[in-house]
Amino acid sequence: MIRRNIYKFILPGLLIPVVFQSCQVTNKYKTPELDTAGLYREMTASDTTTIATIPWEDYFQDTYLRALIGEGLENNYDMRIAYTRIQQAETSLSIAKAAYFPDVALVGQVSHNRYSLNPVDGKRDVLGYHSEDYTLGISASWELDIWGKMNREARASYAQFLATHAYKNLIQISLVANIATSYYSLLALDEQLRITLQTIDLLQESAETMQAMMEAGMLTAAAVEQSRALLYSTQITVPDLEAQIRQMENAISVLVGRNPGPIERSSIHQQYVVGVLDHGVPAQMLSQRPDVQQAELAFRSAFELTNAAQAALYPSVKLSSGTIGYGASSLSNFFRADNLFVSLIGGLTQPIFAKKQLTGQLKIRKAQQEEALLTFEQTVLNAGQEISNILFSYEYSLKKNGVRQQQVNSLLNAVEYTQALLLAGEANYTEVLSAEQSLLQAQLEQVSDKLEQLQYSVNLYRALGGGLE
Repeated sequence: MIRRNIYKFILPGLLIPVVFQSCQVTNKYKTPELDTAGLYREMTASDTTTIATIPWEDYFQDTYLRALIGEGLENNYDMRIAYTRIQQAETSLSIAKAAYFPDVALVGQVSHNRYSLNPVDGKRDVLGYHSEDYTLGISASWELDIWGKMNREARASYAQFLATHAYKNLIQISLVANIATSYYSLLALDEQLRITLQTIDLLQESAETMQAMMEAGMLTAAAVEQSRALLYSTQITVPDLEAQIRQMENAISVLVGRNPGPIERSSIHQQYVVGVLDHGVPAQMLSQRPDVQQAELAFRSAFELTNAAQAALYPSVKLSSGTIGYGASSLSNFFRADNLFVSLIGGLTQPIFAKKQLTGQLKIRKAQQEEALLTFEQTVLNAGQEISNILFSYEYSLKKNGVRQQQVNSLLNAVEYTQALLLAGEANYTEVLSAEQSLLQAQLEQVSDKLEQLQYSVNLYRALGGGLE
C-alpha cells in the first residue's frame, strides 16, 4: 500500500517532461548558405583534387623537415595549450548536460526542542519539557526543461566544444606551415651564404689579378682599391648572414619545443617546386579550413543561445524541493514503514516584470547572433582573398624562373669575358667589378625566387586547410 502511494507521487513527476516535449522551441539550426561562385576570382576549377587532402607526411618530402614537424606537433607549447582548452571545453559541456538531471542530496536532521508548558498535561516548568525529531532521506530539486532552454544552452556548449577542436586544428596547420617556411628560409640563408663565400673567392682572385696588373703598369692604384672595396663590402655581409642563420635555427628550435640549438637539414637544391598546385573548389575549403569552421561554430553557438534567451521568457516549472525518507521522534525502530514520508514542493513561475532583463538579454543575443553571422561571412571572404592572392602570386613567381636563369647565365659569361678582356687590355676594370657585383645579386635573387615559391606552396597548403592529422 505504501509503495503504491509513493508511485502516485513520483510517476507524475517523471511523466511531465515527456508530456511537455512538444512545447520546446523547435527552431533548428542550419548552416548558413553562402554563394562561393568567384571566391577564387578567375581561378575557377571543377576538379575536386586538392593538396589539402594530402597528409603533411606525404606533402613534404624532405626527411629532416618531416622530423621537425613531427617533433613540433608533439612538443610545441601552443599545441599543448590548445589541448588544455579542449579539456576545459569538455568539462563545460559536461556541466551543461548535467543541468538536465535533478540535484540529489542525502539529508539528515536532528531537532531538539524545549518547552516551559507540557503539551500533554498542561503543567508548567521553565524549559523542563523537551521533544526530539529525527529525519533521514534523499532530497532532490529539478527544473523541468519544458521550453528547451537548458537543451539550447547545452547545444551552445557543444558548439563551443567543437570550436576548441577547430582552434587546435588551426594551431596545427599554422604550426606545420611555420616550421616548413622557417626551414626553407634556413636553407635559403645557407645557400646565400655559400654563394657569397664563393663570390668572395672570385673577388679575391680579381683583386690579386688587378694588384699584379698594377705592378706591371697596366692598371692604376684606384682600380686595385675599388676591387678591394667590393671585396670588403661583400665580406661584411657574411657575419649578417651567419647571425640570421643562427637566429633562424633558434626560432625553429622554439617552434618544435626544444632549447635553442643547431638544426639538421638538407639543402635548397634538394627541394622540388611543382608547376601546378591543385586547389579544388571553394566548398572543400569551407569544410576543411579551421578558422572558417570556428566562425561557423561561433554563429551556431550564438543561434542556440538566442533560442535559450527566447525560452527564458516562458513559464518555468520547478520541483524546488522533493524529499523521501524516514522521520520519527526517537531512534528506536527508526526505519519502520510507519515512519516513511514523502514531501514534494513545486511551482510555476511566469516572468512578468524583470526590469527588462529577459527581453534585454534576448535583444543582446539576437545582436550577437547577427554579429557572428557577419563575422562568418567575412571570414569566408577573407579566406577566398587569401587563396586567390597566393594562387596568382605563385603563378607569376614561376614565370620568373626561366628569365632569371638566363640572367644568371649571361652574367656568368659577362664575368668570364670581361676578365679575359681586362687581361688583354681591351676592357676597363669597372666593367669587371660591375659584372661580378651583378652576378652576385642575380644569384642571391635566384635563391629568393625559389624560397618565395616554396613558401607559396606551403601557404596555399595552409590556406586550403591542409596539414591536419
